[in-house]
Amino acid sequence: MTSITVITGANKGLGFETARRLIAAGHTVYAGARHAHRGELAAHALGARPLLIDVTDEASVAAAADQVRAEAGRVDVLVNNAGIAGPAAPAGELNATDLQQVFDTNVFGAVRTTRAFLSLLQQAARPAIVNVSSALGSLTINADPAAHSDLLPAWAPLLAYNSSKAALNMLTVVYAQSLPQISVVSVDPGFTATDLNGHQGTQSVEEGAAAIVTAATAAPGTPSPAFVGATGPVPW
Repeated sequence: MTSITVITGANKGLGFETARRLIAAGHTVYAGARHAHRGELAAHALGARPLLIDVTDEASVAAAADQVRAEAGRVDVLVNNAGIAGPAAPAGELNATDLQQVFDTNVFGAVRTTRAFLSLLQQAARPAIVNVSSALGSLTINADPAAHSDLLPAWAPLLAYNSSKAALNMLTVVYAQSLPQISVVSVDPGFTATDLNGHQGTQSVEEGAAAIVTAATAAPGTPSPAFVGATGPVPW
């Protein structure tokens, strides 16, 4: 049976490459994008189904879930990939509004999407949720980045981004424990050159998408919750 996969933020970067790889592996992919025209162009290039979804808009997320429900009836894999970097200013200069803007996409967006698609995931035989996180969201690494330079060679004290990814990791843990029938994992794709970081990353999107694709195609029995990267487990 063909896997039905929904990927948010799939019109470019890691989302686009993940969609490309999963389609090549035989998945039917709904390529989510918050701009209709860009999403349709990306879906056409990929051979995916376009899905208009703005994860910061409850009505948009609900409409996207209704579309997939009407067309496919289930979702086997949900990839919560949509994210923003937010401000890079020193922590002491940021205010609550700065963090709210980042959390609205990176954290609350994943909550909106997971909740809207939950009933569709529960129709699948082996459903999975893949949350695209970052080693910058690891409390262990942030507490002593020098000791974990092998996992995160380019650490930065980004208050909004790092804390949002730490919160996303907590969503992974709580969803996995609350919904044991669904595999839920966080994935660190590594420091990948994308629009998110002004293409300053040290690896290509092809390299970065590898860990996401591995998580999305994991065999039954894979640990859940888990936080994984290209070379294996990442410390929480």
